Amino acid sequence: MMATPNIATRVVKWQKASGRKDLPWQQTRDPYRVWLSEIMLQQTQVATVRDYFARFLQRFPDVARLTAAPLDEVLGLWSGLGYYSRARNMHLCAVQVMELHGGSFPPSAQLLQTLPGIGPSTAAAIAALCFGERVAILDGNVRRVLTRLLGFDGDLSLAANERELWRLATQLLPRRDLGQTMPRYTQGLMDLGATVCKPSPVCEICPLAQQCVARRLGQMLRYPVKTRKVRRSAQSIWLLWAQTDDGCIWLSKRPSPGVWGGLYCFALFDEREAALAALPPRWRAAVQELPTFKHVLTHKDLWLYPLRVELPKSMVLPGPGNWVAAARWPDLGLPAPVRQLLSQE
Repeated sequence: MMATPNIATRVVKWQKASGRKDLPWQQTRDPYRVWLSEIMLQQTQVATVRDYFARFLQRFPDVARLTAAPLDEVLGLWSGLGYYSRARNMHLCAVQVMELHGGSFPPSAQLLQTLPGIGPSTAAAIAALCFGERVAILDGNVRRVLTRLLGFDGDLSLAANERELWRLATQLLPRRDLGQTMPRYTQGLMDLGATVCKPSPVCEICPLAQQCVARRLGQMLRYPVKTRKVRRSAQSIWLLWAQTDDGCIWLSKRPSPGVWGGLYCFALFDEREAALAALPPRWRAAVQELPTFKHVLTHKDLWLYPLRVELPKSMVLPGPGNWVAAARWPDLGLPAPVRQLLSQE
């Protein structure tokens, strides 16, 4: 592994001149806004997060407003972003910030990690960007930048190698004027990973090209090394989309944990016959079978089979649930495919 002099200086200088500055969560040291953006950006593209970030700030401008809101309202605003455990942890985190820390996010990565939904890299990002703490982030983009830069070929599916990369990342951090350099350096690494050192890198404009081991070896696509692959599974689900002639929808709150835990959903069944059996015989012939479609989760593909039927409001389906008025369901937390189906009306 070759020496890497002046890495922090180069990154800070590059970020100041060429880094991203137009994102709505940049140019701020407000921990609430930085935290909100970091949680939303986990597994989600910047282009998608922009609108959600703006809507959340409009409804919940500070941690106190977020704490006071019911979880259902938070999930409703989150609907469509996916990975709903983020929203549940976010609401719980806000509650703990108010109850345990007097409404202010703690100023160190170590304390931030004690809050729900905040892992080591997210804690480091908040601490570095908002408080100038000398701590290293290691999200997916930054892993790619640093493993290429250092020629780090340890398998990151192994915890020991992950810890070693974190140690090396810490050695590269700025050492002076941390209140100014740490936010700029941290943002700079994020920007490099997002705009330059992408999966297909643009090495010609990279400020670290001269120091980069991967570029010198011509093996940029080799890094990062991670051999353990997540095994994907598939599941078939029949969605019983029941509604009344005035637009009420039968919805029940999904148990948590589980698929779409905490969200409001159609009645779900593992088999077509079970879905039809939930209806009285006279209504089964009225069921309309809509086209099957696939919904992709992190580790699972859901094959969804919508079954639509119009029922009288006097009818109650088996299991928990109730009729929800057409004016109310858009504000509830709904799984993305359910909202997609209802929005086609």
